Amino acid sequence: MTYTVKEIFYTLQGEGAHAGRPAVFCRFAGCNLWTGLEKDRATAVCKFCDTDFVGGTKYKTAEDLAAAVRNAWHGGSHEPRYVVCTGGEPLLQLDAPLIRAFARELFEIGVETNGTQKAPKGLDWVCVSPKADAPLVQTHGDELKLVYPQPENTPEQFEDLDFDHFFLQPMDAPYHTGRNTKAAVEYCLQNPKWKLSLQTHKMIGIE
Repeated sequence: MTYTVKEIFYTLQGEGAHAGRPAVFCRFAGCNLWTGLEKDRATAVCKFCDTDFVGGTKYKTAEDLAAAVRNAWHGGSHEPRYVVCTGGEPLLQLDAPLIRAFARELFEIGVETNGTQKAPKGLDWVCVSPKADAPLVQTHGDELKLVYPQPENTPEQFEDLDFDHFFLQPMDAPYHTGRNTKAAVEYCLQNPKWKLSLQTHKMIGIE
C-alpha cells in the first residue's frame, strides 16, 4: 500500500489526555468528511475543520514511512517514543503493516480519528472525535474528544460509551472562540464526567 502523508513533525501534544507529551505527528492526507478545499466546505459533513490535509508526500512502503517518523523523533534514544496518527482521517490509511512498522521502531502508537472507521488492532491510544451527521463506528477507546458546541452532537449522546476519558474542546471559530470556551467550561462544571481540553499548542504558538 502507498501512504500519502501531508506532514511529519515533532512537537508537544497540545490537547486531550496527553497534552504536553512530546510526540511525532504523522498527518495523513485525505478525509471522508471533507475534501479539504474551501469551495466544498459549505456542503461538507464536517464544516469546522481547521487543518490543512490536502496534498503531501507518498511513501511506497510501511517501512519507508516508519523510518521517516523515526527520523523526526528528537527525544532521547532511551525515552518512550510516541507517534500520533492524525489527519484528515488517518484510519483511511493506517493499517496493520504500518502499525507493525511503527512498533518495530519502538513507538507507542496513538490515533486521532473521527470514529467513522473501525480502529485496527495494535494501537496504544485511540482518541475519537465524533462529527455531526457522520456515523460513529468506533464506539470504544481511550479518549472521546467532542468539539463543542455542535447542536447536532450533544455530550449526552456519547457519555455512556466505553471510553476512559471524556473531553469537551471549544470550537475554534472566528469571533466565537471565547463564547465557545465559556460554554464548554460551564458544561464541564455542571457535568464533572467531562473535562475541558484546550488547544494549548495554538496558545503558545507551536505546531
